[in-house]
Amino acid sequence: MSKVTGAGEDWLSDSLDVTGGDFGMWVPGVDYLAGWRAAREAADRLNRALLAAGFELSEVRCVASTDQDGRGLVRLAGAPGVVDRLAGLLESAGRRGGGAV
Repeated sequence: MSKVTGAGEDWLSDSLDVTGGDFGMWVPGVDYLAGWRAAREAADRLNRALLAAGFELSEVRCVASTDQDGRGLVRLAGAPGVVDRLAGLLESAGRRGGGAV
């Protein structure tokens, strides 16, 4: 499984605030790395799917994170119009029988 990367070293922060409101809050003794790794794999998979669907990662992307208990989270950040386009695509796929099982 290859990692998804964008243009340049700062692709995670180009034009989209992907840090979330609780960024930087760490609790001593909590293993955040395991949760973050699982979230990173899921975020990379969805980012590859977004690219395959014609989206640009500078417009919408998923980013790995964790909650205060160390559980992995995947955050989706994007411009409202682009996220609306993604929602329409997902709704269309659901109507065609490609919905979640």
